[in-house]
Order: sequence, then C-alpha cells, then structure tokens
Amino acid sequence: MLNNSAKAILRKVRVSPQKLNVVASMIRGMKANKALGALLYSKKRIAADVRKTLISAIANAENNNGLNPDALYVKETYVGYSIKLRRFRPRGRGHSEVITKPFSHLTIVVEERV
Repeated sequence: MLNNSAKAILRKVRVSPQKLNVVASMIRGMKANKALGALLYSKKRIAADVRKTLISAIANAENNNGLNPDALYVKETYVGYSIKLRRFRPRGRGHSEVITKPFSHLTIVVEERV
C-alpha cells in the first residue's frame, strides 16, 4: 500500500455479498465527501454500515498517513464472501430444507488525489 492511501475493512457483516456490492459500487470512484452524502441518504439498510467503514478509512488516512481529508476519493471498494449460517426448516414427509444466511466482508481503500 502506498503512503498516499489508506483502507478500512468491515468483516462478517450480516448481509449477502450481492446486496452489499450494490451499495459498494455506488460509491466507487467518488470523492469521499460526496460518497458520505450519498450513503447518508441511501435507502438501503446496509448503507449505514458502509458509511461507518468509509468514515474509518478517512480517519485512517488522516491520522496514520497525514493525508488531507478534503482531497480523498474512494479508489477501491470490494466485497468478499464470508461464512454462511445454515438453518434447517421442516418440510413434508419427514424431509428438511437448508436455509443459508450469508455473511460478507467489505474493504474500502481511499487515496489522495494529487
């Protein structure tokens, strides 16, 4: 990782990676301040957690690398699969059905535009 970038990772968040990727791709490439505003007014439930992670990435850039928070933009956002909880539901004739409840990881990288 270069000195002009910082990242924050949100692990084991209880949402499917497909739903999280919709919000993550919404802020990809935006300026950090505009991305915070877009997440604040998003109707998606997971947008609040993504906003907290973006705030953490901005704070990491400012405190650890001494970057200007007004010059930051979201360089990368990527979503990964995590664990899947498996629950069972009874079905007819003594059978059962597996219900999977997926978790996911989110990584946000911010970088200073020079």
